[in-house]
Amino acid sequence: MRKLENFYVETLNDNWGYFFRAEKKLFEKQTSYQFLEVLEFPYFGRVLRLDGIFQTSYFDEMLYHEALAHVPGISLGGPKTALVIGGGDGGMIEELLKYNSLEKVVMVELDKDVVDASKQYLPAISNGAFEDPRLTLLFEDGVKYIKNTKEKFDQVILDLTDPFGPSVALYTQEFYTSIANILTERGCLSLHVESPLSRPDVYARLIATLKSVFQYVNPMFNYVPLYGTLWGYASASQMIHTTAISKDEVQKRINQLGLKNLRFYNQDTHFSLQAVPNYIEDLLKQKLPPYTEQDMIQLNDEISQKKLILAEE
Repeated sequence: MRKLENFYVETLNDNWGYFFRAEKKLFEKQTSYQFLEVLEFPYFGRVLRLDGIFQTSYFDEMLYHEALAHVPGISLGGPKTALVIGGGDGGMIEELLKYNSLEKVVMVELDKDVVDASKQYLPAISNGAFEDPRLTLLFEDGVKYIKNTKEKFDQVILDLTDPFGPSVALYTQEFYTSIANILTERGCLSLHVESPLSRPDVYARLIATLKSVFQYVNPMFNYVPLYGTLWGYASASQMIHTTAISKDEVQKRINQLGLKNLRFYNQDTHFSLQAVPNYIEDLLKQKLPPYTEQDMIQLNDEISQKKLILAEE
């Protein structure tokens, strides 16, 4: 059997995981919030890893960033104002800044070290977005910002780590209600909601939590190699239904809004992302309660305990 040297493993649940081989480690730091690594992979290029969880790579970042930015962005006709919570690698703001309609994007990132490391070691992901004058960059708690801001936004994107650790409070009914209050009338939220394959129970309850707040919730899916499985996203709005648009209109808006250098998103993938397989439809038929702040604290404790047990083994 081949000896596994310089391999990095991630677990998706208690019984499922995957690994990559790294050529070298470019950077590591224990920040005030999490353990940060930038790695160089032979196939994926440069990779960001936080607390042992792969976040983004040069190879497949478009499968995540373009899906979350452009399905809602095109559906609402192009944002004038946008808010990104998290997203320290800069890939999400880079996608939003492609819109010629965009006048202002606010990015609220808890961990400044993630931005600093991404600017230095992963510049191809942000592609100069941090220097765009339309960007307002804030280093503070996203929950507090949402509750205190007086601004309204056409588009809000939650570009977060998984629902445990620093991001645990940003997956609750209370937080989604706060977001609904700062969206414009046509405003739309998008976010990742875990995997319906590796964490089906968490996925289904996150969708149920969104539905408890928003009139329209559209699940989306994409296979992301860095994440090791089919990954779940969603858009949510009180007014915008992201499938209620034709392919011709999607292409027309792409042209009118000046979207360039798209590697994944187009008039076809707008709809293929939102095609819901039967087994997921069945999963979502369950009558599940929304996640509350107390629920997420309990979930975080359970996941943390499992990770501790795995580490000891």
